[in-house]
Amino acid sequence: MILPALLLALGFTTSPVAGQRATPPDSLRWKREAQAVTISRDDWGIPHIHGKTDADAVFGLIYAQAQDDFNRIEVNYLNAMGRLAEAQGEAELYRDLRMRLFIDPDSMRAKYRSSPEWLKRLMNAWADGVNYYLSTHPQVRPKVIQRFEPWMALTFTEGSIGSDIESISLDGLEAFYGTRPGKKASVTRSTSDEPTGTNGFAIAPSRTASGEALLLINPHTSFYFRAEIQMTSDEGLNVYGAVTWGQFFVYQGFNQHAGWIHSSTGADAIDEYAETVVEKRGGMYYRYGGGVRALKASRITVPYKTPAGMAQREFTVYRSHHGPIVREAGGRWIAVKLMEEPVKALTQSYLRTKATGYAAFKKTMELHTNSSNNTVFADASGNIAYFHANFVPKRDTSFDWTRPVDGSNPATEWKGLYSVDQSPGLLNPPNGWIQNTNDWPYSAAGSNSPKREDYPSYMDRAGENPRGIHAQQLLANSTAFTLESLIAAAFDPYLTAFDSLLPPLFQAYDEAPDSSSLKRKVSEQVAMLRSWDRRWSVGSIPTSVAVYWGDQLARVVPDQPDSGQMWPYLYMAKHTTPDQRLEALARASDKLTADFGSWKIPWGDINRFQRLSGDIVQPFSDSAPSIPVPFTSSRWGSLAAFGARSYNGSKRIYGTYGNTFVAVVEFGSRVRAKAITAGGESGDPRSPHFKDQAERYTTGNLREVYFYPEDLQGHIERVYHPGQ
Repeated sequence: MILPALLLALGFTTSPVAGQRATPPDSLRWKREAQAVTISRDDWGIPHIHGKTDADAVFGLIYAQAQDDFNRIEVNYLNAMGRLAEAQGEAELYRDLRMRLFIDPDSMRAKYRSSPEWLKRLMNAWADGVNYYLSTHPQVRPKVIQRFEPWMALTFTEGSIGSDIESISLDGLEAFYGTRPGKKASVTRSTSDEPTGTNGFAIAPSRTASGEALLLINPHTSFYFRAEIQMTSDEGLNVYGAVTWGQFFVYQGFNQHAGWIHSSTGADAIDEYAETVVEKRGGMYYRYGGGVRALKASRITVPYKTPAGMAQREFTVYRSHHGPIVREAGGRWIAVKLMEEPVKALTQSYLRTKATGYAAFKKTMELHTNSSNNTVFADASGNIAYFHANFVPKRDTSFDWTRPVDGSNPATEWKGLYSVDQSPGLLNPPNGWIQNTNDWPYSAAGSNSPKREDYPSYMDRAGENPRGIHAQQLLANSTAFTLESLIAAAFDPYLTAFDSLLPPLFQAYDEAPDSSSLKRKVSEQVAMLRSWDRRWSVGSIPTSVAVYWGDQLARVVPDQPDSGQMWPYLYMAKHTTPDQRLEALARASDKLTADFGSWKIPWGDINRFQRLSGDIVQPFSDSAPSIPVPFTSSRWGSLAAFGARSYNGSKRIYGTYGNTFVAVVEFGSRVRAKAITAGGESGDPRSPHFKDQAERYTTGNLREVYFYPEDLQGHIERVYHPGQ
């Protein structure tokens, strides 16, 4: 999985001030802007921001975000701009170098200056809003960024958990450009690695009780990765949803006309080119066609913090016309090519929040800069739609694009992008529902889905997954959906992966000789699993046994080849021996007994939600209060996801990834919605909204969304202008 920016452990020391936070002209301008903004905090602490203009709303949005968790805003931009080492130290040099291969401040400043005026106004308001927060909160001491500049908004334009750039291996980069000091040891997980993911369902009016379209928005990210907000303006902006910390657009959400949910795609949007490098006439060149081209060399300076103060390290980096060199393989230098369109990306991210329906939303998709996502959509006219990966280059299918291709061969060049209409997509399929769970598009609408044979293999490398199978079963067998029944579907407890995993276990048990001590040891566990309904709950002992068994089995499964499946549940079932299946069950039982005194332990006693501090990397403790969570990792087919592990020798496992923002929306003449956020809106443990949603989160008890002013009345905690 791509390491998200918000899971980086950062210290709280500050760097020397890099300029004044505010000058008198700044302060006067900021105060005028603040007076055009009203922030109404509801009884869950969620900010409803209104401005005279869209720029005013952006000013208020980032100010409110900074109030709730400035630390996460700064960390995201330190990561985006390649400046983490200035806060964290030398260990982050190569993470910063990776970002700086693509994010150059001078280039970003130039792109800002040439941006459309309307977009520049938003970027200006964004910088003004966060700088005004800092000027009015002198007790807040940034780690590095003392003053935000408008161009910085172009460095973080996509709201998903990891950018395309973060897919580049740090180990490969380190091996090519130098040595990374202070490598951090990897964390040992007590359960299987949690898959990255998101669930999106769109239900057509023909299958709803109200005759209006419904949408499920269920991103799976690291906890507290986004905040819940509403933005409105007198220029027609009215959008509600989840905003990634530091950005000024709703990433997953809805307005009065339409809603959207992005899910990580399995499409191939990034390619590696193996360059044949030669040295001649004192320079570095690479072969291309019948000749050679000069490698572009440049210097990148990466500052970093030390105990004695700031230091820096310089790197000479190289780039071919395909992209920067990021590693070496087989004696050839590997360049990476990916989407680099920050102005278009920020444009698309913002304009979709004002889409008035399917046609307007599709127009934003034609910008092709939502590079890492599929999108499920619904609108107030009753349309439901699926948009496949928004950035897929056309390629010569005679090459193997899962590996680096020959950079000297012009035939490997991209041949444009697939348009929306050329990509797998759906609009109002006759079955009346659409789902995507990061699986392939070829089951998005059951038998009405796009056909796999109509597209090249690089259009999807994800394949099926247990959640997708689960979603199809639910949606195909249900009618007359309501908001409440859609919530029930989103939290349906069936674990589809065990439909494939358990029968081989039972066969192994049945075929083992009665004299086997191993068979006798697991006989009670097998009997329990045979009678299990394969549904999670806090009181379920079979869920504990099954999950711990699956985890132990995954530890011995042979390396899986590229089989087109996102997760290896089928591979685990087919490529383990009978003895391995039984031995894994015995080990799982032993571990449960060692940790809890018995293997007969209810799942809710193990699987816990805990929020103790506002740290980006959360601490956990078995001796501190926590809440039982019934749902499991999405690895096992649970639609509601809770990726949990042990920490610092804990016996219980604590969630850090999975369900975060969950919303269901009903469109029509009037929008109705319900939502929940993991923990709470605020990152401050002293706030009443630090974990006031935790109990609701663990039980799927979504709150009513106050979308209209009349909904908000009677639920307002405070109203203020920024700076008050």
